[in-house]
Amino acid sequence: MAKLREVLKNKNFFFLWLGQIISQFGDRLNQMALIALVYQRTPGSALELAKLISFTIIPVFIIGPVAGVYVDRWDRRRTMYICDFLRAGIIFLIPFLFFFKQSMFPIYILIFLAFSLGRFFVPAKMSIVPDLVKEKDLLLANSLINTTGMIAAALGFGLSGILISWIGPRGGFYLDSLSFFVSASFIFFISSKINSYKKEGFLDLGREVLEVIKKSVASEIKEGIFYLTKNKDLRYIVLILFMLWAALGSIYTVVIIFVQGALNSVTKDLGLLVMFLGVGLFLGAILYGKFGQKSSLFKIIFLSLALSGLVLIVFTTALIYAPSFFMAAALISILGISVSPIMIACNTLTHQASDSEMRGKVFSSLEVVIHLAFLISMFLSAFIADKIGHTRVLVGVGLILVLSGVLGVIFNDRNRRAQRIN
Repeated sequence: MAKLREVLKNKNFFFLWLGQIISQFGDRLNQMALIALVYQRTPGSALELAKLISFTIIPVFIIGPVAGVYVDRWDRRRTMYICDFLRAGIIFLIPFLFFFKQSMFPIYILIFLAFSLGRFFVPAKMSIVPDLVKEKDLLLANSLINTTGMIAAALGFGLSGILISWIGPRGGFYLDSLSFFVSASFIFFISSKINSYKKEGFLDLGREVLEVIKKSVASEIKEGIFYLTKNKDLRYIVLILFMLWAALGSIYTVVIIFVQGALNSVTKDLGLLVMFLGVGLFLGAILYGKFGQKSSLFKIIFLSLALSGLVLIVFTTALIYAPSFFMAAALISILGISVSPIMIACNTLTHQASDSEMRGKVFSSLEVVIHLAFLISMFLSAFIADKIGHTRVLVGVGLILVLSGVLGVIFNDRNRRAQRIN
């Protein structure tokens, strides 16, 4: 605790840390306000919700590869507070366009712009931490940012769901705009003497950005994908992550609409359930770290997939026949505990199977794979759900996960026995 207080006594780091807690809460408000906004215009449509959410994901592909070039060349402090001031203004405009325009297209543009700015903000935030604290405090500072960020995000979902149910989506966007403004203000007061950036001309920077677009997106990701395909363990990891994120994408919008109908609540119960999911993910990480280290990583992954599918089926069936928030909260927590080991084990396997000089490209390629899987399956399942019903989609995804997990365990055991014989 003494070391923690010492890090927080650092004025510059304290401003960054406090601003991010407020900003994390604002992000959750934004997500709940978007869900409520779609519900007001097209209640019960998973496809319309998927359209809106896709504009929060597309910047990952378009802006992400070039954002790092700017972040490394610009003053990171200035980049961050300008991004947050701009996001405050953009989010503030959403209620006006929504309530005075029939078309959703202007909303899509604003959401795309706000999340595009976020692609600059995040690497700038992660890059500036070593400039704010001493090297001996770096691990503690990063741990503090990540841990409190997770807690703020989890609690933010619960509180924002309740707030949006009281004040409506319009008030939610105004509060989110205010949170960005407050975050920007805190960052603005970070010492301006922190200037770990390289000054260069606009034309030079422009040429480098074009190089990044050509090399990083095309050549380097291609190299990373080739590396993934020739490594047996990494091929399994790609397949597992693709399936997991396809499943997450398939249920993302569908489960939102399903919960809204089952519990007769637009954002209140939904936000609290996401909070319990976050608690489950956190507990799952702790339990796996304590008890799962002696087990085969692949076996843990497949068992977790099967358990996740089973819990999803029980969750869906229970809410159909006996809808209860407390039962839903318990089941969603168990789902979080089931899913958490999959990501931890996949990351560990990726580290073990990748050469040091290729890890950046491998994780970059995996980012493309998982986001594509999420985006494609989200649209596909949303379209199907609007045709055949949300319940069938959720149960169907659950059955696929159970079957995949069981088959994975069987084949993994066979492979291990074959290796021992050889």
